Amino acid sequence: MNYRAEILDTKNPLFFKVQIEIDAPATKIFDFLIQPKNHRLMDGSGMLRGEFKGPEKLYLGAKFGMKMRYGIPYVITNQVVEFKENSAIAWRHLMHNVWRYELASISDHKTLVIESWDGTTARSKWWVSDSGKWVPKAMAKTLVKLKEIVEK
Repeated sequence: MNYRAEILDTKNPLFFKVQIEIDAPATKIFDFLIQPKNHRLMDGSGMLRGEFKGPEKLYLGAKFGMKMRYGIPYVITNQVVEFKENSAIAWRHLMHNVWRYELASISDHKTLVIESWDGTTARSKWWVSDSGKWVPKAMAKTLVKLKEIVEK
């Protein structure tokens, strides 16, 4: 199938939102998202390169690391800053931009998944200023991959 995620217009060049409907219950999707080892499977940016460092399942305050590549290889450590069971999870790294997944049940077996990236909280606006060129598209690819995986 050829699925598409919808990129929403937030009218803010440092805040992006993408959504997709997934034919799976929120509990199944949330369980997938809270396992850092799964993030590489759904990565639409192509930046995640290596195994994670951290807990098997995330929780509020949990720290986890990823091997990344954006031009050069590096390692990033994230911390979970929001955790609402089967509803929302968000994390940020040293630069303080935030990735958030929100899950809204449409029915027992259908969920609206919204991924957002908030660069308004970043410590360096210069560092994230070109994010609009690629982040929303990468997020859309991520949600399509997530849909394909959890609907199996």
